[in-house]
Amino acid sequence: MQALGLLGNAFVSVCQPASLLLMIAGVAVGIIFGSIPGLSASMAVALFLPLTFSMTPSMGMNTLVAVYIGGISGGLISAILLNMPGTASSIATTFDGHPMAKNGEAMKALGLGIVFSAMGSIFSFIVLTFCAPSLADIALKFTPAENFGICFFALTMVAILASGNMIKGLLAGMFGLMFTMIGMAPIDGTPRFTFGASNLMAGFDTLPTLIGIFAISDILCTAESMGSGKLETIEVKKVKGFGFSMKEFVYHLPNFLRSSIIGTGIGILPGIGGSTSGMLAYVTAKNMSKKRDEFGKGCPDGIVATESANNATIGGAMIPLLVLGIPGDGVTAMMLGGFLIHGLSAGPLLFVKNADVVYGIFAACIVCALIMLVVEWTCIKGFVQVLKVPKHILLPLILVLCCVGAFATNNRIFDVQSILIFGIVGYLYHKFSLPTTPFVLCFLIGEMLETYLRRGIMQYKSFGAFFARPIFDVFFFVAVGVLVWSVYKEYKAYLAKKKAA
Repeated sequence: MQALGLLGNAFVSVCQPASLLLMIAGVAVGIIFGSIPGLSASMAVALFLPLTFSMTPSMGMNTLVAVYIGGISGGLISAILLNMPGTASSIATTFDGHPMAKNGEAMKALGLGIVFSAMGSIFSFIVLTFCAPSLADIALKFTPAENFGICFFALTMVAILASGNMIKGLLAGMFGLMFTMIGMAPIDGTPRFTFGASNLMAGFDTLPTLIGIFAISDILCTAESMGSGKLETIEVKKVKGFGFSMKEFVYHLPNFLRSSIIGTGIGILPGIGGSTSGMLAYVTAKNMSKKRDEFGKGCPDGIVATESANNATIGGAMIPLLVLGIPGDGVTAMMLGGFLIHGLSAGPLLFVKNADVVYGIFAACIVCALIMLVVEWTCIKGFVQVLKVPKHILLPLILVLCCVGAFATNNRIFDVQSILIFGIVGYLYHKFSLPTTPFVLCFLIGEMLETYLRRGIMQYKSFGAFFARPIFDVFFFVAVGVLVWSVYKEYKAYLAKKKAA
């Protein structure tokens, strides 16, 4: 009852005009940063940190929360309209979002993304408000062995993503793992496959890689397909409201709930992030759907899964930050700096000494999710106007934005060169009909997989000791089961095809 009283007072405080205006501004700026590849939510929060110096602790942290929520959600705009993931969290949104836009359903795709982004955020914030201490205790039980188990489980999802052509899918994934091996090895810092180039010592950054694979390759493919003098534009169908009916909304609820649980769970574990939760939710939705053949061709279920999961990761990542003082991802690491600026110490004592600030953050999270829903819905018709711009004008502008975003990531020209390298890689994948999804999944998971494996072996002295951890056993053997089942299904389909021939 005391918690509910504090939460009620927090809502009254958060809904003051000055606080609301700051949160609206924060959400709007976050959406802009999230929608431009390279200008991530982390960068937006970092830029807003100095602006909170003169604010009260509650108002300052609420503003940073608003920027965070807007930044993660904003990634869906460019992912759907331009096939460019604005943030790493929105990678899986491109798989079905852009095909829907190409089919003239850009408004519906944006509507689904916006609504289920807000719902995923609110779901995780409710969990954050009422279950934070209990979930933090569970997160403390996760050692490198358990984290390795999760990453191994995520990696085996390649087998599901590659269904229909296992050889090509695994080949595509192996190339992704190869690129993660370039640079300094985790733990011991040994240079690998750098060929004497100092720029390769840090390896390839995630955002420039994704910009290259999705945006630059798409520019190359589109430029190639354009006939001489033929300037193509994508038709946009008019819709009412958010573009989907109440019947469709009810149909998507089980997918939303499952994906939000995945996103919140992954968010609690430090270092794994929204990109992994979005991919896992997408693969799970595909595996459990009756129309899995439609995934990747413009299936609304894919957008619901990934947007529910990556936004639910926000509340999950806030749990270790507030309860343990451990950042759950890059953005919450910036927010930890915000706590220090205002003389607050994130951790268990924060709930005792500064309960008003904590519950103010809880209330601000829910209010900002609603603000994000309103702001994006208000601007939805403006967003889709991008699709009406002729390709010969739009493509050069996108290329410039990609280069600016890539450079802004680490302020080095090598990242601009990287997007061109991976643009060619993505183009070759397209030409040889190799799926890019396994490549992206393996690239994202590869480094984490190796890091947790090496940390676990250092801690337990042998890999065999991992199997003494029950949580690891669950993830490991479920992953092996998924792998075996996928291979069996492929073999069965091959026999049926051979028999039919």
